[in-house]
Amino acid sequence: MSATMYSETEVVIVPKRRRREQRQGTRPRRAGVLSFGHWWWALPGIVLVIGIHYVATAVGGAYAFTDWTGIGAFHWIGLDNFVAIFQDPTKIGALGNTLFLAIASVLLTNVIGLGLALGLNRLIKTRYALRVLFFMPVVLSPLAVSYIWKFIFDFNGPINAILNSLGLQSWVRPWLADPSFAIWAVLVVIVWQQTGFAMVIYMAGLAAVPPEIEEAAAIDGAGLWQRFWHVVLPAIRPAVAIATTLGIVNGLRIFDQIMALTNGGPAGATETLATQVYKQAFSLGNFGYGAALALLLALIILIFAVIQQRLTASRPEEA
Repeated sequence: MSATMYSETEVVIVPKRRRREQRQGTRPRRAGVLSFGHWWWALPGIVLVIGIHYVATAVGGAYAFTDWTGIGAFHWIGLDNFVAIFQDPTKIGALGNTLFLAIASVLLTNVIGLGLALGLNRLIKTRYALRVLFFMPVVLSPLAVSYIWKFIFDFNGPINAILNSLGLQSWVRPWLADPSFAIWAVLVVIVWQQTGFAMVIYMAGLAAVPPEIEEAAAIDGAGLWQRFWHVVLPAIRPAVAIATTLGIVNGLRIFDQIMALTNGGPAGATETLATQVYKQAFSLGNFGYGAALALLLALIILIFAVIQQRLTASRPEEA
């Protein structure tokens, strides 16, 4: 006799399919059409990403070993472009400016962004309005922001006007035309625009920190700095990793702000690898040389990203 018996009512009401499933019990279902080919649905996207992004990048990187000018044939010249880069003082200066802007902007944006996130994570009445105000520069165009700051740094701009009104005429100077201060002016603009982005990342990380842990540490006698260093900071380590990684990548490829503020001047004081790539490839027609600079910049970004991920990765014993 079958283990499953149905009454006359069940035979009428219970659908045949349901009865069949009940007879099958917990037997695993056979893979259907969707489960068989689910990854095939992503195949067009994968092909497009590989073809448009990676293959195109690889082909562009190959031109770094040629003398192509953008027109006509080219010749393989090996590492000559890279040798020329490291023998050119202006390119070494551009490399130094690139590293300076990347490292300084990452440190400043993350320190200030974390401070703002800690402050606005408290229950103050104006926290929502302040969050919007601090995040507003992020959504603005880098060119628009740069032109606003170009007016602020102008010799007849607000900064020098304030210094004159305070009797500090010796401090008045053409900020963007002074080789000693131009790179610092660019750094100010970058930090001003990107701090809000770091603040939002840290606020998301702080939202995941249970307040009970911090309260327990406070009951145990931990001070404000001890609670931050031993409780809050380890808990937001993933947020630190994301904010610093994105910051170092953005800092190494800064382009719009420099072109709008100084165009690499004065006397190459604010040139970076990104601006040199553009000028060599599209202004001077040295596509091979420009590709070598771009490949060097990509390698630097990759190295910094790997180092940064290793430094901020969670250790197994901390998981």
